[in-house]
Amino acid sequence: MSELHSMDITRGGRWLVFGASGYVGGHLVPRLLDDGRTVRAVARNTKALEGRGWDGAELARGDALDPTSLPAVLDGVDVAFYLVHSMAAGRGFADLDLQAARIFSEAARNAGVRRIIYLGGLVPPDPESEHLQSRADTGAVLRESGVPVTEIRAGIIVGPGSAAFEVIRDLVNNLPFMITPKWVRSRTPPIALSNLLEYLARVAEIPETAGKTYDVAGPEMLSYEDLMRQFGEVVGRRPRILPVPVLSPGLSSRWLGLVTSVPSAVARALIGGLSHDIPAQPEPLRELVPQELLSFREAVRESLQMERDNAVAGRWVEGALMFRGFRSDHAYYAKKSSGRTTTMAPLDCIWRVVCSIGGRNRYFFMNALWTLRELIDWMIGGPGFTRARRDPRELRVGDYVDSWQVVAMEPGRRLTLGFGMRAPGSGVLEFELQPQGERNVLTATLYWHPAGVWGLLYWHALSPLHRFILGGMSSAIARRAERIDDSEDDRVVV
Repeated sequence: MSELHSMDITRGGRWLVFGASGYVGGHLVPRLLDDGRTVRAVARNTKALEGRGWDGAELARGDALDPTSLPAVLDGVDVAFYLVHSMAAGRGFADLDLQAARIFSEAARNAGVRRIIYLGGLVPPDPESEHLQSRADTGAVLRESGVPVTEIRAGIIVGPGSAAFEVIRDLVNNLPFMITPKWVRSRTPPIALSNLLEYLARVAEIPETAGKTYDVAGPEMLSYEDLMRQFGEVVGRRPRILPVPVLSPGLSSRWLGLVTSVPSAVARALIGGLSHDIPAQPEPLRELVPQELLSFREAVRESLQMERDNAVAGRWVEGALMFRGFRSDHAYYAKKSSGRTTTMAPLDCIWRVVCSIGGRNRYFFMNALWTLRELIDWMIGGPGFTRARRDPRELRVGDYVDSWQVVAMEPGRRLTLGFGMRAPGSGVLEFELQPQGERNVLTATLYWHPAGVWGLLYWHALSPLHRFILGGMSSAIARRAERIDDSEDDRVVV
């Protein structure tokens, strides 16, 4: 090991979290900030980081598949946490993972990074899963660069946003009775997110961990059936589970796509790793980083408390409790549908029209459908025909717009409305304005957090209609903004 790489890095320097928009990165950044670290948080889209409220963190854009984006984000970095994977890309994700790791590690070497901390997955003997094998291969590729790598291998992480944890949550919340594949009896050692964060934050401080690979695990070895039953006990549900030998991994992944909100490509990758026990050898790192390890039940309670403690967000953020109706049984992952348009109208004119939504102005497009939806809501006891605004032109956080409520707002840039009608889930409608050269872009996005199977069926039934309405609405708003007379600052032409 070179003298540079063996130097003490326990104090000072800049620590990079690459993949800060993910569920581990999203919790690691504030943990490092609380420890007094200088943190640079990096994601492919910095908009995913802007609503996190990370005071003191430097936000930057970086893509491991784009070599030109890496020198700037790696400049001056001592420790780099590599927390990215490509499971959401679907088939072929393993090749993308290896390509990304190769590009990133070479850039880290050229930038003089002194340590890479890589979060991988527990690997059983002779893994059949492409997902698990990819995690191991990624660690090997990172080590080829010559930068000392500390690889942390974890199984199921019990924390908000962990795909495996969210599958368990959705299954228990959505299905009182489950016919499951026989793999639900495979065993794994889950680990609480807080315990994992402690390991990640501490290993870079210990020189002897450089170049080493460590398993991490909680204190229990549990089957997936155990995990679902214990989660149910914590949240007050008693799922009935019947394992059968006839459900293949392919059928299982399709079934999860129907009854959970976890992205289908991620669920498909996870399924491949559930067909056998996944043991761990966590003792070496436990000796170096002693801590109290939480049981699965304790980790579930901690996870639910994490959501309550971080309930308020400045804009829509995946999984934020305030956008799930403050209901932890509403799905963490949202279904999404968008419509967008480009226009020559100035941003301030577009904003003025957006802020006039509702009330007498209605919704700019297919108002008959909006009225029909309000009628249905009124008939089942919802706010329905409540058409009221505090002011016909201006909005502020907390205002009601008919049955919607302004839950977040960045004047001139973003307006977020919470859905108030009766439905099986929680919804958010967000308008975002962005300059694009000489033109401006308006995007209207509906986010839906389903409550159970009925919430998923509700979404799938209306999804085509949502795309049609959102596209038409954004275009209609742009046309109205183009008609505004800029000299008439005291009114909006609608």
